[in-house]
Amino acid sequence: MFYVVLLAIVAAFLALRLYSVLGKRGGHEQSLPRAAEERVAAVAPARTVDNVPDVRGQTVRPFDNGAEAGLRAVAAAEPGFDVSRFVDGSQAAYRMILEAFWRGDEDALAELVVPDVRQAFVEAMEARRDAGHVLDNRLVTIECATIVSASVEGRQAQIAVRFDADIAAVTRDTEGNLVAGSLSDAVQTHDVWTFTRTLKSADPNWMLADTDEA
Repeated sequence: MFYVVLLAIVAAFLALRLYSVLGKRGGHEQSLPRAAEERVAAVAPARTVDNVPDVRGQTVRPFDNGAEAGLRAVAAAEPGFDVSRFVDGSQAAYRMILEAFWRGDEDALAELVVPDVRQAFVEAMEARRDAGHVLDNRLVTIECATIVSASVEGRQAQIAVRFDADIAAVTRDTEGNLVAGSLSDAVQTHDVWTFTRTLKSADPNWMLADTDEA
């Protein structure tokens, strides 16, 4: 099967209680490291062509126009690929990765991100612990998830997804005292996460390869 963390990873980590913010922030949150510097709302398809939805008549799109050629290349290389299920799975991955980072769960991150990204996350978590800070963040909602680009080089595919989300960000000390933030005041975030996978490999999971601000 081919979907982002849709079966194997979601099933493996659904029971874990994983627990800052990416994108455009209010200034008091600790940032998630950007891999390039420091080293999926589901939309049901209308009529499909090569598993890429024809959404010309829809107001909500699962992908930007510029991503269509790349998505068709992915679908041609692996016919089981489905855009809508990918976007759905990418949202599950977004939530799990954020919550794992907030909680400081290195083992969970190792199953969801490539090694360079994991190392950047680990360094940020260690710095947070050294400062005596604990994150008590909440992903309130993912307002929109849209594929903004896709490409295939050889057997390696990359798909970038823009996430527009609301996150309640709170930093506490080790005794639980409030340092910064508020659970009642969500921060709007706008991020682009790039997922990668070797097509036709035995591993069905897409891994997070890069994060950036939208």
